[in-house]
Amino acid sequence: MAELTDPDTIREQVREKYAAAARAAAAGGPAPSSCCGPSEVVLTDESGAQVFGDALYGRDEVCGAESAVGASLGCGVPTAVADLHAGEIVLDLGSGAGADVLISARRVGDTGRAIGLDMTDEMLELARANARQAGVSNVEFVKGQIEDIPLPDATVDVVISNCVINLAGDKAKVLAEAARVLRPGGRFAVSDVIADPGMDDATRADVAQWTGCIAGALTRQQFEDALRAASLVDVEIRETHRVHAQAAAAIIRATKPAAAGCCSPAALDACCGEATPNVGPGGR
Repeated sequence: MAELTDPDTIREQVREKYAAAARAAAAGGPAPSSCCGPSEVVLTDESGAQVFGDALYGRDEVCGAESAVGASLGCGVPTAVADLHAGEIVLDLGSGAGADVLISARRVGDTGRAIGLDMTDEMLELARANARQAGVSNVEFVKGQIEDIPLPDATVDVVISNCVINLAGDKAKVLAEAARVLRPGGRFAVSDVIADPGMDDATRADVAQWTGCIAGALTRQQFEDALRAASLVDVEIRETHRVHAQAAAAIIRATKPAAAGCCSPAALDACCGEATPNVGPGGR
């Protein structure tokens, strides 16, 4: 059993695992890794039911993003609950092959924009190829870490993510960064894994279980506390399905409070977040 060490070691193991998954997907073969299981393709739970990946998407959601969805390793469909609107700017943390970015881009339309953030070169290359294949132009894929989002403050309307925050070594920093880049009134809507309070120490101490999206998961209470510590409100956590004997997938939503006086005519541009075209990496 590989034991947990420092966050940098965990990040590198996660990077290696998902780089291998991207290479396999680009070659047209099965991914050698997934969001569940130590090293091989394991998209199912102990009973054989598929609990990760493309089977979670409805047919209408897949249209135009088939290749990207086929390479999905996520535990849910955050775009199904993010309530996206035309003209909005959406940021996907740990965007992988780009499935949720492409779906978001279609929903926000030509006046909106979808940005995917990923730390893995192979995944970024695959996502860009999937975007070209889909003929989607209102997207951007940016290299970076979700603990240090390379976007200015208050520049996106919605933050989504699909089974990625549990992989981070410093989840409090991820949520603080998500809150920072959201505009006042912006929405946080992610799919992630939540651990049962009684998850055993052996599971928690196993790197393979961490990179398999299980060992690093927060409990429901820990996630709620971390969201509120990041100054997000209207927290909602709803379990969708079990992914492990000691963990479940969940939809997790919250909101960044609107600034005082927001949405008065004089404050519209300053705090209501008029959609800004072509938002990309930049200073803070």
